[in-house]
Formats: sequence, C-alpha cells, structure tokens
Amino acid sequence: MEKTEVQHQVHLEGAIKILTGDLSEEASRAGIDNQLQRWIEDLKATHNAEFHQLVTDLQALKALLHGGTYDGDQVGRLLHHLGTETTRTAHFAEGNTRTHVEKLGAALLAAAGQLQGPSTTPEQDLKHNNQGLDTQA
Repeated sequence: MEKTEVQHQVHLEGAIKILTGDLSEEASRAGIDNQLQRWIEDLKATHNAEFHQLVTDLQALKALLHGGTYDGDQVGRLLHHLGTETTRTAHFAEGNTRTHVEKLGAALLAAAGQLQGPSTTPEQDLKHNNQGLDTQA
C-alpha cells in the first residue's frame, strides 16, 4: 500500500512532537524507535539521493537514543546536523508536506540547542569579553 501525503505529514508531526517534548523522557519510551523508523522509511521511499545523509543520521540517532540513556552533546550535534540537512532539503517536499518539513527542521535545531546549550565561536567569545571590559572602564 502506497503512503499518502497525509500519512507523511502525520509522521512528520509525530517527530516534531517528540522533539518539542522532554527528549530524555521520549528516549526512554519504546515508541521513539518506531517513530524514527517511520521517518527513515518515508525518506527511503522517495528514492532521492539527497536524503541519504538524513537517513544515515537518523539511523545513528536511533542507535544513540536506544535504551533511554544518551550523551546529550553527541545527540545535540547530530540533531543540529539533521536540522540543517532537513531545512536544506525541504524544497523537495510537495504541497503541504513542505511546511511540515520546514517545521521539523526548526524543531530539530531547537532540540539541538537545548542539548548543546549556547554555542559561540572563539571570535564571538572575544568580542563579548572585550565589550564587557569596555563597559567596566
């Protein structure tokens, strides 16, 4: 049976719900494996080579989250990469599905930010430090 666009959207919304919830709680539930596997299968079904890295990253995420314990920084980096790739490839989605994919990309990046914390470049750190010194003088 071929999946409909609505089914794809339901899978995307399920992934968004997981990412916007308590990730550590979601990771401890058996259902996260199923959710990630549906997402992987949806991507594979498109037969689009642009999605290969997404599939690979999702399989890695599934392995990292399996069992409910995970390295937050490692998962955060992977979620950030998934968010970037999802956003980059959103234009391949058709119709209303594109909006769901764009929301998923944003949810992935937000979840990554929660796990990784604020990230700045060394240049940004120096700039902020210099600003602090200027205001103290």
